[in-house]
Amino acid sequence: VQLVESGGGSVQAGGSLRLSCTASGATFSQFTMAWFRQAPGKEREFVARISWGGGTAYTADSVKGRFTISRDNAKNTVYLQMTSLKPEDTAVYDCAANFRSSGVVPSSYAYWGQGTQVTVSS
Repeated sequence: VQLVESGGGSVQAGGSLRLSCTASGATFSQFTMAWFRQAPGKEREFVARISWGGGTAYTADSVKGRFTISRDNAKNTVYLQMTSLKPEDTAVYDCAANFRSSGVVPSSYAYWGQGTQVTVSS
């Protein structure tokens, strides 16, 4: 499975960005998809997950109400809509995939994208 992220960039606090992650090489609908992020000097952090099949979404408390994960199985793409961005959201955002079920820790995902940088200035 190959994952390619796009949509990162620089934005001022309070702004919005939408990240995209397009998958190839497998039946996308059979994979749970997730977004993680890693800020400099910090551990990788779970952001959001959307399940295979019914597409149940789960979002970390730190971004709940501001970030929304969604998927379009016809386009093999998962999205992360980010609003009301804060400087502390600055990080490299990674897309991850795992066949069928998965969790909220990085080790539960088998496939990863290359990451996309999000920088939020105050």
